[in-house]
Amino acid sequence: MFDLFKQKKEERPTDVKGIRDALLLFIKEQLQKAEGGEGGMIRGMQLYLFPTGEEKHLYEAAVYVEEEGRFREEVQKIGDDYAIDLPEGWNLEVEFTETPPPDAVKAKDIEAGLFFSTRKQPTLKALTTAYVRVLNGAAEKEVYTITSTSGKICIGREQKVQGADGFYRTNNIAFPPGTHDANKYISRQHAHIEWSDDLGGFLLYADEGGVPPRNKVKVRSGDSTPVKLQATNIGHLLKDGDQVILGESALIEFSYKQDPSE
Repeated sequence: MFDLFKQKKEERPTDVKGIRDALLLFIKEQLQKAEGGEGGMIRGMQLYLFPTGEEKHLYEAAVYVEEEGRFREEVQKIGDDYAIDLPEGWNLEVEFTETPPPDAVKAKDIEAGLFFSTRKQPTLKALTTAYVRVLNGAAEKEVYTITSTSGKICIGREQKVQGADGFYRTNNIAFPPGTHDANKYISRQHAHIEWSDDLGGFLLYADEGGVPPRNKVKVRSGDSTPVKLQATNIGHLLKDGDQVILGESALIEFSYKQDPSE
């Protein structure tokens, strides 16, 4: 199995097997450096991948994105073969990102970074970026960039509105009245998006103005049946390509891709 470690480091891999071999070699080297070659202090590994758009599918295949747990098994074999004592139940997180955290160790020959979470070092949280595109209706911008550090991203009619409690709210994604027929069906406090550390994704919530009987928020993933949000305290985990109807016909799309054609 480990003939792969004989490859020349200066050669940049260009196919799935080469990328996988380079990733495993990189992880092996970092494991041997950590804890003097002992892995007992390691609770988990975070592998950050940041290939170009053209190479992303190669990296996805290299880490078996369609086969949960398989790449972890490959790493465990390295630990077993090289007497690296990984603790029982250690976890591996693989994340595709535009920019890895600064504390992650960068590989030389592949677009990858690695961080070990231990008893001394907590898990890193990489910045996650997503995009909200207005497909129908007229907002102040056609595309909004949001990140996992953006906080609460409010959506509604008009930019600054006063709620029933007397306090003002700023809509980060605002649909000005009178600019499009679809806008008039959007409530002033319609919905909001928030990042969840626990789920590792963005959650969409309906606000008071976006739940029945006053108004509605509907989400459709791919060709599935649309989900109607009925309560303000239950969020919907957004997936890449999700389309969200606000009111009657205003439509936005959520995506992790900056260019929807990728």
